[in-house]
Amino acid sequence: MATTAESPILVTDPVSGPARSPRDIVPAGLWEKQVGLLMRDYPYDSIMATRVLGQGYAYLLTAMAHRKEGLGLAPSKLVDIGVHTIILDTIAYAELCDKYNAGQFLHHVPKVEMKNDGSVMKTAHLVARAGWEVDLPLWQDAADCGPCHPGNDSH
Repeated sequence: MATTAESPILVTDPVSGPARSPRDIVPAGLWEKQVGLLMRDYPYDSIMATRVLGQGYAYLLTAMAHRKEGLGLAPSKLVDIGVHTIILDTIAYAELCDKYNAGQFLHHVPKVEMKNDGSVMKTAHLVARAGWEVDLPLWQDAADCGPCHPGNDSH
């Protein structure tokens, strides 16, 4: 049975103005393909798949904008599912890195140990400050996640 989605709670930083949506930068065909992949691989309906994918892009684009700052950014488990869907399409992901990460590939270096160090919610707030929509319910499993590779230029 497909997971249904409640109305997301979107948070933005009032200083930066209206929130940006990843749908504004991801080509429509690629977006639909990746939503379809999420629906194929997880028990998500199109609404939940769209939410997860959007947060995955918001996270990655924020990580790219803050590269070389050693912030120890971390997605929640649900947001990480969106991230994995994006990075597994390596051609499209390489193009994203070319355009938004100064041509540098943003590597994914997961750690085995899970942490409860506050880095996930810190990351959600940074995503909001960067001007992206933040769907807070998708970040609430933060207690079981942590930085993939803290202090490194990866996610």
